[in-house]
Amino acid sequence: MADRSSKTGPSVPWGFIDSAVAMMSPATAARRYAARVAIANLRRGYEGGSNGRATSNWTSVNASADAEIAAASGPLRSRSRDLVRNNALAAQAVQVLVNNIVGPGIRPRAASANRKLNRKVDKLWTAFARGCDFYGLTDFYGLQNLAVREVIEAGDILGLKITDRSASVPLKLQLREIDHLDAARVQVVAANGYIDQGIEYDASGRRSGYWMFPEHPGGNRMVFRARFQSERIGAGQVLHMFERQRVPNRGVPWSAPAMLALRDLGDWQQAELVRKKTEACLVGIVFGDDETQNSVAPIVQDGAGNQVEQFEPSLIAYARGGKDIKFNQPASTAGIAEWNRVQMQMIAAGFRVPYALMTGDLSQNNFSSSRVGLNEFRRMVEQLQWQTVIPMFCDPVWGWFIEACQLAGQIPVDAIVPAEWAPPRFEMINPLQDVQADLLETRAGFASPQQMIAKRGYDPRAVIDDWAAHAAETDALGLIFDSDPRKVSKGGNVQPADPVQATPPPQQE
Repeated sequence: MADRSSKTGPSVPWGFIDSAVAMMSPATAARRYAARVAIANLRRGYEGGSNGRATSNWTSVNASADAEIAAASGPLRSRSRDLVRNNALAAQAVQVLVNNIVGPGIRPRAASANRKLNRKVDKLWTAFARGCDFYGLTDFYGLQNLAVREVIEAGDILGLKITDRSASVPLKLQLREIDHLDAARVQVVAANGYIDQGIEYDASGRRSGYWMFPEHPGGNRMVFRARFQSERIGAGQVLHMFERQRVPNRGVPWSAPAMLALRDLGDWQQAELVRKKTEACLVGIVFGDDETQNSVAPIVQDGAGNQVEQFEPSLIAYARGGKDIKFNQPASTAGIAEWNRVQMQMIAAGFRVPYALMTGDLSQNNFSSSRVGLNEFRRMVEQLQWQTVIPMFCDPVWGWFIEACQLAGQIPVDAIVPAEWAPPRFEMINPLQDVQADLLETRAGFASPQQMIAKRGYDPRAVIDDWAAHAAETDALGLIFDSDPRKVSKGGNVQPADPVQATPPPQQE
C-alpha cells in the first residue's frame, strides 16, 4: 500500500502486517500505526531527548524542584560555603553580587495619601532601622546585606519577627541561617495539611508554619542542650527569602552551576604549581661510567636504616663514579593564560557576574564592550531587586513595622501606609553623557524629577526639603549660586527678579 503518512510528518510506510491487522481489527491497526508514527517522531525529534551513544552516560531525572533540592541542598550548601571561604574567585563573585544588589541599602519612604503621616512614618522608620537588629550588631541595611549574602551563598535565609516592648517601635528582626530549618521533618498534619522539608502547609498548599531548631544544628551550643528537637513558628512570624526558578519552595546556592568548574580550576592550578616546584628542585644529575651502578648519592637514611626520598631547591644528584653532568630543563607550558581565562569566563557565567568584575582582568575590555556587559548585568540585578529582595524581604519587614507602629499607638490603627523602595544607584560609566540623557528625558516628560532623584538612591521628599531650606538660607543672606535655577539660567545668565513683570507685553497691532 502507498505511504499514508502526511506530507508534513515523517514517512512511515503501511506494511504487510498493518494490512493483515487491519483486516481483523481496524481499531487495533490504527493504534499500531499511530504508535509507529510516534516512535518515528521521537527518533526525528530533539536529539537531546534521544537515546544513543552520545547520551548513554547522561543521567537525568524528572523529579520536582523540591525533591531535587531536598536531596542536594545539604552538600550544595556546605560546598558553596567552603568555596566562598577558600576560593578567591567565589568570594569575589559573592561580594560583587552583594555590592550591586544591596550596596548601601534598598531604602523605603512612606507613600500614603497623607503627607503629614508620611513624614511621621519616615521618622519612625529611621529610628527603627537604626536599632532593629535583634543582636544589636548592625542596622536594617546591614541585615539586608547579610540576607542577600546568605541567599547567594546558601540559597535561603530566614527572618523572625521578634516583639520588643521596650523600644518605641516594639519590633526586632532576627536572621537565621537556613540550617535552622528542620528539613528532615516530613509528615501529614491535621486538616489535610502536611509538612515538607520543615515547612508546614495547609490544605490549599499555602504556608502555615516553619519547624526550626532554636540553635544552629552545627553550633557548639547544641552540645549543652538536653534535646535536639525543632519547634513550630507561625508563618506570619517568619520571612523566607530565596530565588525562585522552577516554582520551588526552597532555594539553592548561586554557585551550583560553577561549583565543579571552580574546584577543577583550583585543583589544576595546584597541580601545575606542584609540578613547577618539583622541576625547580632538581638542578642536574652527575652520571658515572657504569650505567648499571647509577644511583643518587649520598643516600639519606633514618635511624631505622630506611631510605629517605626528598627534593630540595637547587639539588644536584651524584651518581657513583661520576664523569658527566646533565642539567634539568623544565618543560614550558604554552597557553596557560588563555586556558585559565576560558575557565574563569565559564565560572563567571555560572555565578552570573561579569568576568572583569569577578577577576579584575580588564585586558579584554574596551569602553563599548564594558558598557554592553554591564547593562545586561544591571538588568539582572534590577530583576533580583524588584522580584526577590523587595517582595520577599523588604515588604514583609515594612508590614511588620507598620503593624508595630499601630500597636504602639504611634499611628492610627486604620492607617494604610504602603512603601516606595529606592534601590541604590548604579555608578555612571560616562557621567556627563548620562546626566545629559537624564535631563533630556525629564524635560521631554518621559520621567518625573522624583523618578530621577530616586534612580540615584535618594529620597525625593528629603531632596526637596533640603532645597527649600537651602533656598531660604541663601535668600536671607543675599547669596546667588549657579546651582539655583530661580536666579541663574542654564547658560549662566542671571535671571530677572520677576520674569513675568520683566517681560514686556506683546504690542497690539
